[in-house]
Amino acid sequence: MRPAERSKPQYVARIERIEADARGGNVKVHVRWYYRPEESIGGRRQFHGSKEVFLSDHYDVQSADTIEAKCMVHSFKSYTKLDAVGNDDFFCRFEYNSATGAFNPDRVAVYCKCEMPYNPDDLMVQCEGCSD
Repeated sequence: MRPAERSKPQYVARIERIEADARGGNVKVHVRWYYRPEESIGGRRQFHGSKEVFLSDHYDVQSADTIEAKCMVHSFKSYTKLDAVGNDDFFCRFEYNSATGAFNPDRVAVYCKCEMPYNPDDLMVQCEGCSD
């Protein structure tokens, strides 16, 4: 969806409902916003992928005119299996409470010696000896 400031990236939202007035001239969309890591309390962390978004508890009503394009928000698992990631592909592995900054789930599996969650933007190599 179109941001108020053109210098900012487009917003990502899930359309929950579409409604129009009796003549169909005033179309509104009820949306549930996705937040980017930098828009969340705590900000972007090392393990957040560049295409990661969080499904929030923030609902809103917008004019349908603010819709600029269709994108696809994949589950983390399906995103990591994509043959090619396009400009309109995103992934979500957390739900986000915009008031408290809490995430659900509040933790995910960690990997490697760094003990960080998997970031699909980073190359990972598996040890043949211990399989880590």
